[in-house]
Amino acid sequence: MLVEKRQQMILKMLEEKKSVTVTEIKDTLGISESTIRRDLTVLDSEGQLVKVFGGAIAINSNYNAKELSVSQKLRVNEEEKRRIAKNAAAMIEPTDFIYLDAGTTTGYMIDYIKQKDATFVTNAVAHAKKLAVSGFHVILVGGELKGTTEAVVGNEAILSIQNYNFTKGFFGTNGVSVRHGFTTPDPNEALVKKTALKQCNIKYILTDSEKFDNVSSVKFADFGEIHILTDKIPGNYKNCSEGIIYEV
Repeated sequence: MLVEKRQQMILKMLEEKKSVTVTEIKDTLGISESTIRRDLTVLDSEGQLVKVFGGAIAINSNYNAKELSVSQKLRVNEEEKRRIAKNAAAMIEPTDFIYLDAGTTTGYMIDYIKQKDATFVTNAVAHAKKLAVSGFHVILVGGELKGTTEAVVGNEAILSIQNYNFTKGFFGTNGVSVRHGFTTPDPNEALVKKTALKQCNIKYILTDSEKFDNVSSVKFADFGEIHILTDKIPGNYKNCSEGIIYEV
């Protein structure tokens, strides 16, 4: 198959589906993964698509590959995030063993937690410090510190988390989508989230409504796997047959 024709077929798939994986292209066109990745790189450089981890997304999709810093995130939708955080904090019981993911909304939870007998495990340095100063029992996961989100990631963090069994977990996300699931820009942070989710009995995603239908580079969970707490359920999600979404 000629290069031009192959690339046009990839673009046609994107036009129809808005996003494609390398596997989907391989199954449809019957070409090797190495060839597909070269084509995606070329098309990305030409501005015809956005190459992401494991595939590509159409140029006009709500895709975000950039991670804002913690200080930048604190200035975005604070009122909505605090309302979500307050409701999430009310779900914590005295005997809970909680995983608290890195993120601004999960961080706001600490201002509203009343249960001093609960134990908290977190991969966020700022969360650990704030919990400790407030008199909570807190365990900070060890590993590599990521500068932008101030989250601890890496193999050491994953191995540490695998030793725990959490009653509840509260997680942040950069994007929520029925098709693409819950996503974040960084593969290392996605792997830590995925690992922690597996160790939680009950798990919640805390997200403001603006993140619905946004997509970042790496999926860490499928839509429908986790309860969602949000300030407002978008219209196209109100009758969604998958997952449970709570408006707070």
